Amino acid sequence: MTLGNLLSVDQIIPEMKAMERWSAIVELVDLLVERGQIKAQDRDVVLAALRQREETMSTGIGFGIAIPHASSDRVGQVVAAFGRSTKGIEFDSLDNSPVRFIVLFVVPKDQFQTHLRTLAAIAKFLNDRTVRERLAQATSTGEIMAIFENNAQPKA
Repeated sequence: MTLGNLLSVDQIIPEMKAMERWSAIVELVDLLVERGQIKAQDRDVVLAALRQREETMSTGIGFGIAIPHASSDRVGQVVAAFGRSTKGIEFDSLDNSPVRFIVLFVVPKDQFQTHLRTLAAIAKFLNDRTVRERLAQATSTGEIMAIFENNAQPKA
């Protein structure tokens, strides 16, 4: 599973409005609802699953990266959104640094292996400093999407 497979241009926010963790998660979930990836009536259930995961431990993994994720019986396939913040978002990250890149994803309830593979692929991809630098410099959603497609790792 790669970000190029999970995302489309309309699932990318090139400059997030949010300034803190929870509003950033809501902003990305609302984008998925708007794009028809999550049904409007399922929004609050999906948000609750994401909040429950975040309360266990922040998904801000360091290096300006956060990967909020959850499993839910309200999605039939993996859905994802990407947000970028040039100002940085307070995310209670492991390294206490503001987050600049957020990949939020939701996996169908009983797909544990898919969940782990997706999380690992995203973390590995964003762990590359060159990728983060290119994402920071991208000027459009199309450019961001091209980075996800061109740097995609082989499927796990």
